[in-house]
Amino acid sequence: MIASQRVPVHSLRAMLPAVLSIIAGSVDAISFLGLGGLFTAHVTGNLIVLVAHLAAGSRAPVANILSVPVFVAALGLTRLLAGVSLRPLLLLQLLLLVGFLALCASAGARVDPHAARAILAGMFGVSAMAVQNALVQISLKGVPSTAVMTTNITHFMMDIGEVLFGRKLSDVAKARARALLTWPAIVGFAAGCGLGATCEAAIGLTSLALPVGLAVLAVAMGMNANTAKTRD
Repeated sequence: MIASQRVPVHSLRAMLPAVLSIIAGSVDAISFLGLGGLFTAHVTGNLIVLVAHLAAGSRAPVANILSVPVFVAALGLTRLLAGVSLRPLLLLQLLLLVGFLALCASAGARVDPHAARAILAGMFGVSAMAVQNALVQISLKGVPSTAVMTTNITHFMMDIGEVLFGRKLSDVAKARARALLTWPAIVGFAAGCGLGATCEAAIGLTSLALPVGLAVLAVAMGMNANTAKTRD
């Protein structure tokens, strides 16, 4: 296969983490605003909420309590599927996001975040983000996290510092390569948060159609990348 025919594989592999980051950012922002402060991608945020409620002596939201064991269980399930290719994992995430959207849409214009349906919907979102976190580790090795930006930003700034002030050329080259791999995830997540928050403010939880649409795109990208790689 000639070099020009290999470009689509590399392009899709490079673009997929950015798309996944937009998905995570938008889902996290939409769920936080529409489901009473539930973080679907950042489980550590839910832990902070729980501890804060305990410290204040107030009742912790059920969704935040359940999010941690549900996230762990979804990670375990995804690990059991580690032998499958990228596409089925992306498809599983899509199905969970569709369930998230369907439950929220069926709850009506105003959703009580403490209602059983809203809590169940939130767990679909948490599970979808757990699958995404796991599939990056399983099927996209070497790619930065698409949902945990604190670590990404730290690594990115350290690499930028190495590029600007490093003395060893080999280390500078490695840092530059890592930075080029990391920045799309950071920008994608920030863009996803902005889009998700704007859409949620305008149309409520039906704005989950945005990450669902992007998840469809991710499945298509995963399929095409695998197909092209096989032909290669």
